[in-house]
Amino acid sequence: MVDDDTWSGALHRLWQAASRAEEVAALADDVYAPLLATPGVHLVVGTRWDEDSTLRYMKALGADGDAPVIIATTRSMPGAAIREPDGEPVVTRGSVGELDDAAWPEAAFLRQSPGASVVACTFRLDRSGWAGLSVAVDASADTEGVARRVAQAVDVIVACHTGILQRGREARRGADDALLAEASLQMDSSLDVEDTLRRVARIAVPAVADGCLVHLLRKDGPEFVAATHVAVQQQRALEEAGRDDPWLAALLAQRDDGDQALFLSGAALEGSPFAGGGRHPTVVSVSTLHARGRVVGSITFVYQRPEDRLPDSAFLDSLATRAALAIDNALLYELRRHAVLSLQEHLLPSQLPAVKGWDLSASYEVGDPMLDVGGDFYDAVPRPDGSIALLIGDVCGRGAEAAALTGLARHTLRTLLEEGTDPGTALSRLNRALRQEGATRFLTAVVVTMTPLADGTVLLTTCSAGHPRPLVLRADGSIGEVVSGGLLLGILDDVSYESHEDSLAPGDTLVLFTDGLTESREADGTYFESVLPGRLSALRGSDAAHVAESLARQARTFRASGQDDIALLVARWNGITPSDGLLPLESLLEQAALR
Repeated sequence: MVDDDTWSGALHRLWQAASRAEEVAALADDVYAPLLATPGVHLVVGTRWDEDSTLRYMKALGADGDAPVIIATTRSMPGAAIREPDGEPVVTRGSVGELDDAAWPEAAFLRQSPGASVVACTFRLDRSGWAGLSVAVDASADTEGVARRVAQAVDVIVACHTGILQRGREARRGADDALLAEASLQMDSSLDVEDTLRRVARIAVPAVADGCLVHLLRKDGPEFVAATHVAVQQQRALEEAGRDDPWLAALLAQRDDGDQALFLSGAALEGSPFAGGGRHPTVVSVSTLHARGRVVGSITFVYQRPEDRLPDSAFLDSLATRAALAIDNALLYELRRHAVLSLQEHLLPSQLPAVKGWDLSASYEVGDPMLDVGGDFYDAVPRPDGSIALLIGDVCGRGAEAAALTGLARHTLRTLLEEGTDPGTALSRLNRALRQEGATRFLTAVVVTMTPLADGTVLLTTCSAGHPRPLVLRADGSIGEVVSGGLLLGILDDVSYESHEDSLAPGDTLVLFTDGLTESREADGTYFESVLPGRLSALRGSDAAHVAESLARQARTFRASGQDDIALLVARWNGITPSDGLLPLESLLEQAALR
């Protein structure tokens, strides 16, 4: 017998158990036992229903102490709809004999008890389902008291379920926040548009959905970029849908900047590549990716999971916003990269001259990941006397001002050298031009004229304005340094530059470079300058293009720090036989015009 004080203690323990429970079913023992100990109560039956009147669970326990009967099912009972509560719990009392089996699956158990009456309470657990708690009582029971206890037990069950849902929402919110943070890190770590989009797809599956499609908006419509699915076979089908399906293309084309996440299921998916059976009904959501007032693409998620595991619109909108900003940044970076590379190309010669006896090549490596225009420049200039002038330089800093000085320096030196001005005078006149322009940056440069001689060698005349000394790779693999030195350009008004002479023999290679090559540094602090002679010597016998490309590649691989551009200009002297002759440039051009 359970008096009011004993019931109060049982109810208190029930509240304590409810605060710890991770699922409502765990409360069954704490609910059933005190109710069965109530005078006149012979049986307790609990049921769990889906919103569409589908019975999911039933548990019956009698006062005789026999093992409980537990039934897990998916039994559809449309007649039970009359019992479904709209809001607050509903307590009813009646005769067991009056129960309609079409609405009361509990009736089969309740009729077996000695009692002739039933006290039942139906109550809503959440938007997707409801439950019932029924007890069979005999004539000795205080029906009002039993009804009150059933209602109190239901209050605890509802509060327990609400707490479980709240804790689940909090845990999910924490997981969502962690996922969004990880998504931002992953997406922001790449400035390549398509790589960013692929990262979006990989992050989303299976954490957010079972499948994901990502499209980029182009002028002629959505362009498929990436797809992923937890099942490999379905991923292939998803990729085909993303590329070619007209239903999906039409859906994505209708999305605009103001749209929030759109969920589609059931009849809305008819005619789509997502219609079909499965353990769970397929749900599709489409999120528009819009950033800075324009649509940049879309994410389509495919779900084949229970409804309670679907993300909410707020989460999808947040993920879409982060993805859109990452994609937009990548798009802006791509546009900037193209603009910078185009400008950089205009600051460098489109091609080097083809001169008999010479193998000329160059390499340029952009070192700044932010892609500001660098200040490195080079050129090869045929001169009136048949010689060739090589020039290479480096403007301090990056950006628009550096680009302007780069153009000024290269074109000034090229014009002067084409006219036959000697290297020292050309550098002095460039220095004067920089001072007159009021340039706030200095630059380094080196000019080498290469004049073939009758004995098959080449006379090198070198003038330098604070630039790294050129190196010579001899035919035997030895390395020589071209002596040169002078003050930086743009520092003082009147500066003169001395010339230094050296020579090349057939098979020798002259290498000019900017300090981005020598100052590339390993993680331990070692500079590429210390290994450059050995690396260059190992390239003995290589043509100019291989020397330039190999050194640039090796420096890039070597570099753990440093973001300076690397420019190389390489000239290999192959030699000219006496029958070739050595003619001034004007004669060569005249002969070419007569052909």
